[in-house]
Amino acid sequence: MIPSTLKPPAGRFPAQKRRRPVLIRRKATICCLVVLLNSVVAVSQKPSSPTPESTGKARPEDHVFQSASLNRDMHYLVLLPRDYTGGRRFPVLYLLHGVYGDYKNWDTRTRLEAAAESLSLLIVMPDADDSWYTNSATKPADKFEDYIAKDLVSEIDGKYRTIRQKQSRAIAGLSMGGYGAVKLALKHPDLFAFAGSLSGAFNAAQNLDDLRPEFRTKLLEVFGPAGNRIRSENDIFLLLPGAHDDLYFYLACGADDFFRETNRALAGQLSARKIRYEYHETPGGHDWGYWDSALTPMLEALARNIDEAQKQRRDRPLQKLSYAGPIHGR
Repeated sequence: MIPSTLKPPAGRFPAQKRRRPVLIRRKATICCLVVLLNSVVAVSQKPSSPTPESTGKARPEDHVFQSASLNRDMHYLVLLPRDYTGGRRFPVLYLLHGVYGDYKNWDTRTRLEAAAESLSLLIVMPDADDSWYTNSATKPADKFEDYIAKDLVSEIDGKYRTIRQKQSRAIAGLSMGGYGAVKLALKHPDLFAFAGSLSGAFNAAQNLDDLRPEFRTKLLEVFGPAGNRIRSENDIFLLLPGAHDDLYFYLACGADDFFRETNRALAGQLSARKIRYEYHETPGGHDWGYWDSALTPMLEALARNIDEAQKQRRDRPLQKLSYAGPIHGR
């Protein structure tokens, strides 16, 4: 029999055994708190949303700048390439809207972002009202040609990492913008090496006001009456003799478009003068369905043209390029 002095107090050992699970639970709780705290810190160090460069997608940026030629603020949209990172420089395409349009049309009414996904170039879409991209004959303050050729190009070259050479600068557009792109490339051969047009209104400075009365008021405001000096200075067909050898033209028009004949006429003149060009005439009219479908082939032609020019600069001094000739259909 155990002496009473050596007997443990009643309940002593059972009490110790009961406390051990409590200690284990406390340790587990502390460990959970540490893990949770580390998780909160890690989450707080992550960006709230993926950065544009990390998403690998082309992204549009909306900007306003002061145009010295127009003496007012003007909007433009820039679609940055998905690889716009580091210190690399990029070619630029200036993409012009049509009459009654605005600078957001290309991005909102076509699949431009998807079409440009694989291209390493900036796409700049300026606002230009219904100006026909011309220094107005009747409103001296409306110098829309100077706004594009001087102010906008300078703005983009100053703000973005562009290749500031004509071989890496292109201009294109639809309808009024197609006319503007071809005209600006002809009048500013030091700026652009590629001019693209979808459904170009190439007879704008000729007789379009007689053929399409709905455009007459604005056309008379921009170009003045028939026989006006401004008309001849902005007549694409009269500007063709001054086309530089390294300027490439991409023309496309729907078979049902009311501008088909003036597009055919310009393609014929380019062919007769041995000027480098391609012309595509495919089913379609003067509408966004056609322009959306015709956009990707034009961008592909531009990419090939840029690659060719870059290869020539690497291999040898730029020389006169061979005549491409007409291309009908796709």
